[in-house]
Amino acid sequence: MEHNLYVPGSNTLDPLSIFMKNYIDMISAKFPYWNRTKGADHFFVACHDWVGPYTTKLHDELRKNTIKALCNADVSEGVFIRGRDVSLPETYLKSARRPVRDIGGKPAAERSILAFFAGQMHGRVRPVLVKYWGGKDADMRIYTRIPRQITRRMNYAKHMKSSKYCICPMGYEVNSPRIVEAIYYECVPVIIADNFVLPFDDALDWTAFSVVVAEKDVPRLKEILLAIPESRYITMRSNVKKVQRHFLWHTKPVKYDIFHMILHSVWFSRVNQVHQVEQ
Repeated sequence: MEHNLYVPGSNTLDPLSIFMKNYIDMISAKFPYWNRTKGADHFFVACHDWVGPYTTKLHDELRKNTIKALCNADVSEGVFIRGRDVSLPETYLKSARRPVRDIGGKPAAERSILAFFAGQMHGRVRPVLVKYWGGKDADMRIYTRIPRQITRRMNYAKHMKSSKYCICPMGYEVNSPRIVEAIYYECVPVIIADNFVLPFDDALDWTAFSVVVAEKDVPRLKEILLAIPESRYITMRSNVKKVQRHFLWHTKPVKYDIFHMILHSVWFSRVNQVHQVEQ
């Protein structure tokens, strides 16, 4: 939709929204299923920052009734509705044929870096993160881009595999693939994105294996991390390994993996809706 319908530089999603409205109208006219519940037993999946969330505005039933499974699960914008919609984990795979390649990291005792982040400077949080911590503290390896002299001996993945905490700040939107990357590399994710509904929160207790830091507390980031007892960190890292299977893709889905977790969240959302109607 972005490549074929969006007019570069136009700053309007109207062509995409019109397409979505017309497509749903066609489905509802051609098949009997949509009209049984006005779309409430349908779901659609979109991990793009804005194509999925913001193109439903012209079709009331699509916007109000359908379960939206989105990476951009931001409750502050009035698009994603907690309890009805589903938060998708954003994932980046190096190889679709070998999706579980290179999973894992160093044991807790061998992780010499307190916290690590490297990435582009977009959104409201990352510039603040670099302002306070970029190149200012040896324990806080915060980069816009890892210097070449460092990448020769330790690349991005090795940094994650060697860090206790991996900083996962929002970008343009609240979601970030770093959260799942951290879990893959057995690094405790530190999530900085106000109003973000974390994936699978209907089944997983994120406080057991991650740290959520308010955006306003970025200047206190090291203080917050150092205040976590070592025993608590070791427990969280152990829990990261336990939940890792719920975020793994496989060429053929495996029980309890990310594919099944997404379907569970969609099912759970629909059950909640039916229950609310019955009440």
